[in-house]
Amino acid sequence: MPHYDYLCNGCKKTFSSVLTMSEHDTSKPACPHCGSHDVEQQWSTFSAVTSKKSA
Repeated sequence: MPHYDYLCNGCKKTFSSVLTMSEHDTSKPACPHCGSHDVEQQWSTFSAVTSKKSA
């Protein structure tokens, strides 16, 4: 499942959340620090694991 990074506008802390695609599309998570739903998704890095070696 994808990891999403968020910034809470209430307490200004960042947090990560693991959500399914449908969960991500239908609702915003609550901040684990203050409980606010006033959060913004942040850009995060992407990584992939493949079975082929780089040339």
